[in-house]
Amino acid sequence: MERITSRKNPYILRLRALGSDAGARRSSGETVLDGLKLLGEALSSGAEVTSLLCAEGALPAALPDCRTYCAPAELVAYASPVKNSPGPVFTVRLSEHGPPERCENAVVLEDIQDPGNLGTLIRTANALGIGAVLLAGSCADRSSPRCVRASMGAAFRQYVRECSLDELPGILSALGLTLYGAALTPGAEDLRKLDTRHAAVAVGNEGHGLSAQLLQLCAGTVVIPMEPGSESLNAAAAGAVLMWELARGSLPEVRRE
Repeated sequence: MERITSRKNPYILRLRALGSDAGARRSSGETVLDGLKLLGEALSSGAEVTSLLCAEGALPAALPDCRTYCAPAELVAYASPVKNSPGPVFTVRLSEHGPPERCENAVVLEDIQDPGNLGTLIRTANALGIGAVLLAGSCADRSSPRCVRASMGAAFRQYVRECSLDELPGILSALGLTLYGAALTPGAEDLRKLDTRHAAVAVGNEGHGLSAQLLQLCAGTVVIPMEPGSESLNAAAAGAVLMWELARGSLPEVRRE
């Protein structure tokens, strides 16, 4: 195990770059994360952990098979992508998952800008058994530390695919799914009346909703029923409601012993 003492060490500089630079993440295929919980999620999901930085005297009980470093606690905190780092800091490759053999539903996210919202939506999709998360347009970087943290490990397990709006119809056709958009348009149907079999629902940008181009690809639009005068829901909250409606017929029964 190599001991590091300087902020100018190349490995520390690389961790800092992965934490702040999407280009560095894309070119290397890695991201940087922090904490034993996420490390455990990465390992249990079969993701490749490529390096690990621990505070001196705070080594995990089981070290992954990768390059391992130790440093004073303040240097680990400097290298970490989070404030008040619990450590350890580690680099990992996000596994590329293929689409499920049978894809019963999907959520399409268009231009979601907040990494926290994006990670929360990926987490919700994974929890509800949504077959595919399709990132259309210019969404936040799904490899960013903030997005992966917000997914609570779901980013290691969920099928997520980036695509352009021109590619989207072909992808949905291959999956056998009909697209509906969540939008306050004339004639939009109450979400509760939607036939959710083999359906995909699109959620739009936090500030502007779905684009006109994406709406043109939809077979129809749906709205979430709310109390009169209510503002529209946050993108992550709206996505959760929509995905629940897509999935509720196929979710396993909860049994309390």
